[in-house]
Amino acid sequence: MSDEVEPGHVRVRLDLSYDGKDFSGWAKQRVLRTVQGELESALQIVMRLPDPVELTVAGRTDAGVHARGQVAQFDVRDEVWAEHHDKLLRRLAGRLPHDVRVWKAAEAPEGFNARFSAIWRRYAYRVGDHQGGVDPLRRGHVLWHQWPLDVDAMNEAAAALLGEHDFAAYCKKREGATTIRTLQQLSWERAEDGIVTATVRADAFCHNMVRSLVGALLHVGDGHRPTDWPGKVLRAAVRDSSVHVVKPHGLTLEEVGYPADELLAARSKEARNMRTLPGVGCC
Repeated sequence: MSDEVEPGHVRVRLDLSYDGKDFSGWAKQRVLRTVQGELESALQIVMRLPDPVELTVAGRTDAGVHARGQVAQFDVRDEVWAEHHDKLLRRLAGRLPHDVRVWKAAEAPEGFNARFSAIWRRYAYRVGDHQGGVDPLRRGHVLWHQWPLDVDAMNEAAAALLGEHDFAAYCKKREGATTIRTLQQLSWERAEDGIVTATVRADAFCHNMVRSLVGALLHVGDGHRPTDWPGKVLRAAVRDSSVHVVKPHGLTLEEVGYPADELLAARSKEARNMRTLPGVGCC
């Protein structure tokens, strides 16, 4: 979607959350149930539109992945927005299924693009290592790991992964897409209830990147791999079969960050450029 809004239209930013358990991911599919499909259908109905809206999202989550702070956008005619904006949240709450909620719907600033204007996405991955398993009331959002985890060892290993790198070893390669990313934060913390949470923040993520990073660090935490192993895998820059992609239900998109309004358009333009590492590329 272009950053330019057609004359007579307004760009609307949606802030939403969903439980990914019964969704086949974000992206609309012909037969399977998806977050995008449910939301576009509900918007068309409650705003009485002749055609479906087209949503652009900050980050396409996979099947089973949750979101607490997802951001999406759509463009709609001025007169339609004027008629419906003050009643939109309540009407969506009555129309949407209970596993997806929209918390805010507001006119976006000039230059805003939900996907390309973002400067970071922050995920959390939650793991329980109690020998008795995971609290049944949290089983849909916490992975059970059957060996005790050493959080200090995982944080030591994670430090080698920070910064701008080619994360090909931790991503599912997609044709024409770069695997170069800037990993801004990767840290582990054990809460009072015993749950171990990874906080993972980057400018963007390639396919399976977070779950692969978590899988590698869990191998360190339970003593099956040394602390320098994840860094060695990264430097090899090829997909490593020994890196386990953990299950999706422990993963939640927590927040998406954007720059100041006057920088939105510039960020969107910059994010569309294919990245290369220093010394790699054109010549």
